[in-house]
Amino acid sequence: MGIRKLWGVALCASFSLALFSGAASAQQADEPGLDVGELAPEFEAVADNGEVWRSSEARDGKLLVVYFYPAAMTGGCITQACLFRDNRSKLLDMGAEVVGVSGDRVANLRAFKGANRLNFPLLSDTTGAIAAAFGVPVGDGGTITRNVDGEEITLTRDVTTSRWTFIIGKDGRIVYKGIDVDPEGDTAAVIAAIERLTRG
Repeated sequence: MGIRKLWGVALCASFSLALFSGAASAQQADEPGLDVGELAPEFEAVADNGEVWRSSEARDGKLLVVYFYPAAMTGGCITQACLFRDNRSKLLDMGAEVVGVSGDRVANLRAFKGANRLNFPLLSDTTGAIAAAFGVPVGDGGTITRNVDGEEITLTRDVTTSRWTFIIGKDGRIVYKGIDVDPEGDTAAVIAAIERLTRG
């Protein structure tokens, strides 16, 4: 996919969420975002592989774990991502797919995924539109430098997203919501929530 097409997709994704995200941003100070039982927004964004990822296609009869994290290639975010990586087979067996969302640019996500051998998609939400649609607080962006395979790289994120996790049910509604998420315990909490859903 060419740069011009990627830019067009990014603009389209941002525009498609503009009305919803504007309302959600205005409510963030008063309301804790989407809650369990509410209908989750459909969303799309450019993923780490440079292709457009769509929530409607990813769900396709499955549960969808959507986790928001502050910054690629930082301590807690590496821990959280690697635990989702290590448990992805179990989650798939439970009928759940995982996707990570942050304000990082696509190049950051590509480096993050490669360095940690992640086996699920990472989405670039540089405008914070997806986070806002879920009611997830978003702050200013930033830049960090990391050494990857002996090469020093600079990673810029346009916004910094709070660490929240949602599970979207097969009917498109939120069935689990985690805020102030512990990176080390997030995957276990998600698995436990899915087990409760299965029993219920």
